[in-house]
Amino acid sequence: MMSGNYTSIDNQKVSGSVPAVPDPGHVTVKFQDSNLQTFPPSEAQGKISASSRPPRDADDTFSKPVSGSDEPQQTGWFRTFTVAAYKPYFDVDTTDVLDRIKHTLFPFSGAFNEKTDGNPDLYGPFWICTTLIFVAASIGTFVTYVAHKLKNKEWDYDINLVTWSAGVFYGYVTIVPIGLYVILKYFSAPSGLVHLFCLYGYSLFVFIPALCLSVVPLEIFRWVIAGVAGFMSATFVANNLRAHIESAGRRWFLIVAGIFLLQLALAVVLKLYLFTVTV
Repeated sequence: MMSGNYTSIDNQKVSGSVPAVPDPGHVTVKFQDSNLQTFPPSEAQGKISASSRPPRDADDTFSKPVSGSDEPQQTGWFRTFTVAAYKPYFDVDTTDVLDRIKHTLFPFSGAFNEKTDGNPDLYGPFWICTTLIFVAASIGTFVTYVAHKLKNKEWDYDINLVTWSAGVFYGYVTIVPIGLYVILKYFSAPSGLVHLFCLYGYSLFVFIPALCLSVVPLEIFRWVIAGVAGFMSATFVANNLRAHIESAGRRWFLIVAGIFLLQLALAVVLKLYLFTVTV
């Protein structure tokens, strides 16, 4: 039936479904897949996306080369100036450091080499030297302060104690191992340079309690403390290097004796400079 401009279809006479008739005036719009639904985008596009990525060194694998990356991997001498070159020498935990410090307090055992032979570290030596710098400066300042106050004299803080301590401790654990490394290589008994850094760094730990005990205002007691600390440190280094240096031939005894005396000299220098108070 037809009424005006509208046509009605009797549903009873229609079977099945009416197929859709395409409208020639209808325009079909197709949308491409957009990556705005995910963040960050799966593929970097444009100039801004390169800076929106998180840095590669945000996790604990910052020093590992990324496989398939376009970053050039440093080789040869250039690797010395990268973080990855030094990361293995800081791969220790508190248990390892405390266990190695314990061996410094028993210098006659000579078992430190066995503990660090496969994994010498620089973490312990760095913090031992850093602690020594501040302990030496603070204890030395306190000793001079007490000495001046007991005699009712004016006291001034000496900032040179910090710089002097830093030069002595950092310089000692750097220059002496390098010199010993050259000597051992000359006598055909080479030792690892990092191993020597590790050994000398831990050998200075005994001076931390020695410096703390030196606050006692008795000159003879301070000399005894300095002598005992120097003897323990020298014995620790000499015993752990003796077995290795014996392969250098008949002159091994002179090398060990030189190492021993050098450690004792360090103890004497610390006593004379830090704990000889003149008012």
